[in-house]
Amino acid sequence: MELHNLKPASGSIHKNKRIGRGTGSGHGGTATRGNKGAQSRSGYSKKIGFEGGQMPLQRRLPKFGFKNRFRKEYKPINIDVLQTLADKHGIASIDVQTLIDAGFISKNDLVKILGNGTLTAKVEVKAHAFSKKAVEAIEAVQGTAVKL
Repeated sequence: MELHNLKPASGSIHKNKRIGRGTGSGHGGTATRGNKGAQSRSGYSKKIGFEGGQMPLQRRLPKFGFKNRFRKEYKPINIDVLQTLADKHGIASIDVQTLIDAGFISKNDLVKILGNGTLTAKVEVKAHAFSKKAVEAIEAVQGTAVKL
């Protein structure tokens, strides 16, 4: 084998389809675009969702639902999480930054304290929102719930 005998594997090389270059090219006439209609013309582009004149899916399905633009999405934190923070780290005042440092929430989250679990430690809790049950549980152990 030498450089002058090297050639690509058979079937791996294809000739380019030279469209619109006359009848001798084998692709003259309609240039592989079929006869007439918008698709045969230059500048044609199919609209997104177009299904060949059939009623498109987005028009066949009914509109429904409502998305409130002003909804506030809270990250729920239960009082048993507050209890573990108070036990492990001996923290008496728990705020949003404490929860971020502990890895329970990210810095852009709004926090709502929920009343699932038991709380025995006296803690001062600062959060964006509280459930009634959580406030009762915090105040039952002489703690305070401060809304930010």
